[in-house]
Amino acid sequence: MMVNFILYVSDQAASARFYAAVLALPPTLDVPGMTEFRLGEGATLGLMPVSGIRRLLGPSLPDPGLAAGVPRAELYLTVPDPAAYHQRALEHGAKELSPLEPRDWGDLAAYSLDLDGHVLAFAC
Repeated sequence: MMVNFILYVSDQAASARFYAAVLALPPTLDVPGMTEFRLGEGATLGLMPVSGIRRLLGPSLPDPGLAAGVPRAELYLTVPDPAAYHQRALEHGAKELSPLEPRDWGDLAAYSLDLDGHVLAFAC
């Protein structure tokens, strides 16, 4: 099974630069309307402009653009060095929510908000 996580973003190019820097990965796809990063075997992160998803959703659902800055997704990434990933996120415009620290569930994790207000966690 392949899992595709797609975040709706206000500025595809800015978000693509952000995630390329933070993940230290080049996109595997970068075309108007979608940027993708291969996160590992069976998982891809997609970045789709809000304007594009609005056309797909149609008028029956609320406009996702109205939720800009409202946390509406969490991307929880288990990585070998969460401190380095978290630091790169902060250096490229993320806002820190919580520094790297032990969590009740046994992980060491740091939390931030990406450029569109999605919760971003790096853990080990």
